[in-house]
Amino acid sequence: VQLVESGGGLVQTGGSLRLSCAASGSTYAIDTTTWYRQAPGAQRELVASISKSGNTNYADSVKGRFTISRDNAEDTVYLQMNSLKPEDTAVYLCNARVIVVTIEGPNELLYWGQGTQVTVSS
Repeated sequence: VQLVESGGGLVQTGGSLRLSCAASGSTYAIDTTTWYRQAPGAQRELVASISKSGNTNYADSVKGRFTISRDNAEDTVYLQMNSLKPEDTAVYLCNARVIVVTIEGPNELLYWGQGTQVTVSS
């Protein structure tokens, strides 16, 4: 599985951006796609996730402002970010989880994109 993020950029406080995570390869095997972010000097944190069945999960800090969605036909997951704040500034990374069933049992594989920079100016 290969992941390519796009859509980052510089925006003013209160503005919006839409990030895209385009998957290729064995996309049928993706169980969950998750957006993470990492600010300088900070730990990587989960932003939002969406499962194959469409179940979504959000960090408390982005609930009501961010929306994760998927286009199965395009193998793309989107992150619509509204009402952006300076504290949203970070590199946003896309992660895909694949569950592989082996003789020893299920095995989790994680794939990462290269990230896209989001900068929110005050």
